[in-house]
Amino acid sequence: MVVKVYGPVAAACPQRVLACLMEIGTEYEIIPVDLQTGEHKKPEFLARQPFGQVPVIYDGDFKLFESRAIIRYLAAKHGGHIGSNLLGRTIEEKALVDQWLEVEAHNFNDLVYTLVFQLVVLPRMGKRGDLALAHSSEQKLEKVLDIYEERLSKSDYLAGNSFTMADLSHLPGIRYLVEDAGMGHLIRGRKHVSAWWDTISSRPAWKKVMHLLN
Repeated sequence: MVVKVYGPVAAACPQRVLACLMEIGTEYEIIPVDLQTGEHKKPEFLARQPFGQVPVIYDGDFKLFESRAIIRYLAAKHGGHIGSNLLGRTIEEKALVDQWLEVEAHNFNDLVYTLVFQLVVLPRMGKRGDLALAHSSEQKLEKVLDIYEERLSKSDYLAGNSFTMADLSHLPGIRYLVEDAGMGHLIRGRKHVSAWWDTISSRPAWKKVMHLLN
């Protein structure tokens, strides 16, 4: 069964899903959605995703949106042994994976999104970003990443000593932060966070996702 992924490859949330598909080796088909023309806000797409956001997947007749829900589903249904490892093998490991996925969604992602939107997206649209808001978000993200540094000084990955969804979910955001927003110092200035980023961004699955951008 081929999983259909609706969304642009260049967007962060579809990249999260594609990274998961690459990790578990599931066949997929990308159906592009043009965000610049507002395709995601038109009735045809809203029938698939009522909030007008990407991605949406179809696994046969089953439809699912919200990228973090999607990667959990894909790993559980199609991942086999690899998927079990990504989700955590024991109850405790699964709880830690879920904990750090929540941290990524609520403490990390919003700040990264604000930085990228103000420093990258708006200028590309010919508009001026709010530099004061960007600076405030950077300061808040510094504190978040200090917590990551402490955690990663004790384990190789966020949920323990194995790569899991908790790590995978950070890949798109950090890539935008480092490569597009000019905020690489936030990562490189922290020894353990920097080493973790080098490790997770070197995974063959993520490299395959990046190859899709070329």
